[in-house]
Amino acid sequence: MVFENYYWYFESALPHKFCDEVIKHGLNHKARKGLIGGVDKDLEKEKLTNKDKKILKQVRDSDVVFLDDLWIYKEIQPFIKEANKNSGWNFDWDSSEKCQFTKYKINQYYDWHCDSLEKPYKNNGKIRKLSVTCQLTDGSKYEGGELEFDFRNQKEKHFVQAKEILPKGSIIVFPSYVWHRVKPVTKGVRYSLVIWNLGYPFK
Repeated sequence: MVFENYYWYFESALPHKFCDEVIKHGLNHKARKGLIGGVDKDLEKEKLTNKDKKILKQVRDSDVVFLDDLWIYKEIQPFIKEANKNSGWNFDWDSSEKCQFTKYKINQYYDWHCDSLEKPYKNNGKIRKLSVTCQLTDGSKYEGGELEFDFRNQKEKHFVQAKEILPKGSIIVFPSYVWHRVKPVTKGVRYSLVIWNLGYPFK
């Protein structure tokens, strides 16, 4: 699909107190390595085969915690609805997955990927339609860790760095099939919150 807007952002939209509470809440849970689609895993035992580890290292290195607290959704979902409307996407979506709280330390990253899955979820028949990244750390507190997009249908905008969301509390919303990456952090720590939002397949 080709759209006029490949992402929609809200600069400094979330209160700093909210961001700090999410960080504190996330750090109070046991983190595990972030995974990617196609990697066989046992979430309870958190065991990865050597093959899985090799595949994973090529694409991603970050620490994550999954949260499903209502107070987080209530704060962020109104921005998702507004972005979906104002951008002109108008995707039908009706639910959100667990929030992914992510910690990027020095040399950690997430290389090029899209959030869309190959098939709808078996339990509900839905797909990821809208992805959201919330900036919990101000961009002045770390170096590297840039969120970049690959707009493959627009050569003049092939790689775009989302500088608009560097301020703490900023939100960026984009279709889940848009390719993006987080470059390696070179100094400090970057905290972010990601939410994938679901609906029935496009018709």
